[in-house]
Amino acid sequence: MAYTTINEPRDYFETIIWTGNGGAKTIKGLGHKPDLIWSKTRNKTYNHMLSDSSRGFGADKELGSNSTAVEGGLSAESYGYKSGHTADGWTMVNGNTDDADNQEDGNTNEPGVSYVAWTWKANGATTTTNDASSTGIGNIDSTFQADTTSKFSIGIYGGSGTAGHTFKHGLDVKPDLVIIKNITDGVGHSWAVYHSGIGAEYGMQLNGTDAKSDGPIWFNDTEPTTALVSVGASGSATNSAGTNNRLFYAFANVQGFQKHGTYEGNGNADGTFTYLGFKPAFVMIKNADGAGDEWVMLTGDIATGGGHPGGGVVTGGGNSGHAAGNPVTDALYANSSGAETGTFTTDFLSNGFKIKHTSGATNTDGETYLYMAWAEAPFVTSNGAPVNGR
Repeated sequence: MAYTTINEPRDYFETIIWTGNGGAKTIKGLGHKPDLIWSKTRNKTYNHMLSDSSRGFGADKELGSNSTAVEGGLSAESYGYKSGHTADGWTMVNGNTDDADNQEDGNTNEPGVSYVAWTWKANGATTTTNDASSTGIGNIDSTFQADTTSKFSIGIYGGSGTAGHTFKHGLDVKPDLVIIKNITDGVGHSWAVYHSGIGAEYGMQLNGTDAKSDGPIWFNDTEPTTALVSVGASGSATNSAGTNNRLFYAFANVQGFQKHGTYEGNGNADGTFTYLGFKPAFVMIKNADGAGDEWVMLTGDIATGGGHPGGGVVTGGGNSGHAAGNPVTDALYANSSGAETGTFTTDFLSNGFKIKHTSGATNTDGETYLYMAWAEAPFVTSNGAPVNGR
């Protein structure tokens, strides 16, 4: 049996939930300094908000997974935004909208509104630049920060407009998941997703409900390597010409910590079990075969604000968690600004997850589903000791 190299997943990834109070807005108590913070209101319709330390934090840096908008296009200045990260959390700022509904806090800390965030550690905003012409690695310059233990990198590159050109991702292993977004062009571009479960021949849109498609040649029908990601032609979501106009997040499987793969639906309430090698804290699922299905985001036990006992808190405000235990039912959609819906009955187990409902978004008979999962606790620690999910 292969053991994990990460005994404490919260050193690299963690989830947190809080209830807004309109007061001081500081999140603290995470197990790491977050370099990527993906947040969303749970019980109200607001955009997803993604910000990261490679681009910096501020009103003009928030991006929405449900939106094609570029940086500065989400009205974060009006409704609140993340202003910086700290050693174990982040700070938030109110927007400048002033109305009876307190919408100036809508993205961050509106009174009575529940929020969730998923956070990842990369390299603490310390970046490396690959000058392709000097190093001979790839064709496109890229600047990235990578954590080679958790296999996660954040980076920026400038499109060349030439199909088959490549940029360095920084992981030193082949990525299993790459997400790319145009962040500066005035026209909207989709979030382009490469997933190893369907390969580089196909593209997926994080902001849409389409099935896999070989129409957009986003990744040039070329699998990424241990050093490089290949991108498509001019005008594509991944490679129109420009300077530092593309953001990427790259992830690779790590035993006991993160896994990106596929399962086949069986259309039965006693659905498919997927082995992960860890108890999941967060799982995202997308039907690769059927059009019209959402990117389903399932978050596990968060009793008092953190993915683990003693997790993060909001300074000056309360926490608000899911009820502990199975089944996990509440889900958000990465492609939608809508509130949580409680229709996805799923068990998060010590070594994987089991679908227990018949929704087409996660369990149509015979269709292929992509999953992306991160751990709350490994099934077996680095010294071979079994772990009971906490």
